[in-house]
Amino acid sequence: MISKNNITGIILSGGKSSRMGTDKATLLLKEKTFIQYIIEAMKPLVKNIIIVSDNPNHDEFKIERIEDAIKDAGPLAGIYSGLQYSKTDYNLVVSCDVPLITSEVFRLLIKNYEKNYDVIQLMSHQKTMPLTAIYKKTCEQLIKDLLDKSERRVRFAVSQLKTKTITLDDNLASAIININTKEEFDAITN
Repeated sequence: MISKNNITGIILSGGKSSRMGTDKATLLLKEKTFIQYIIEAMKPLVKNIIIVSDNPNHDEFKIERIEDAIKDAGPLAGIYSGLQYSKTDYNLVVSCDVPLITSEVFRLLIKNYEKNYDVIQLMSHQKTMPLTAIYKKTCEQLIKDLLDKSERRVRFAVSQLKTKTITLDDNLASAIININTKEEFDAITN
């Protein structure tokens, strides 16, 4: 298992939230923002947490915020930026739109780590979740090379790396639901 001192939490919050119509990171769910839920789930398991975001309003979360090293290049550039900044060998990456995430889900990733792999990702309902995954710091160069070739697809990048996929039990599947629209937000608030 990976030591807490050798893992950084990276929250990707660089999207435009166009389908939601407002910044997802700061949406309130039961009086807490999406990012606050993620921070609480991540904090016991990592050395430090950073947010990858160009939005200075995200400084309100009182954790380190870094800007995308490559602008307007999607979540793959966010992963690259986080890895570039990270000082640990392992990095727990998650997008800001999964407010139901739990420490249990993150622990599952950490527990299933094997040193032969570059990425440990989840799968739920036959869909891989490369934005809820552990990435080795050594993935940084390959991701940079792909970005330099204008490749933006996270799943393609993951396919170029040695990846282990863990199937999430159905009882934990709701913890990684992405909230991208007002309808999806309404569904979790009712």
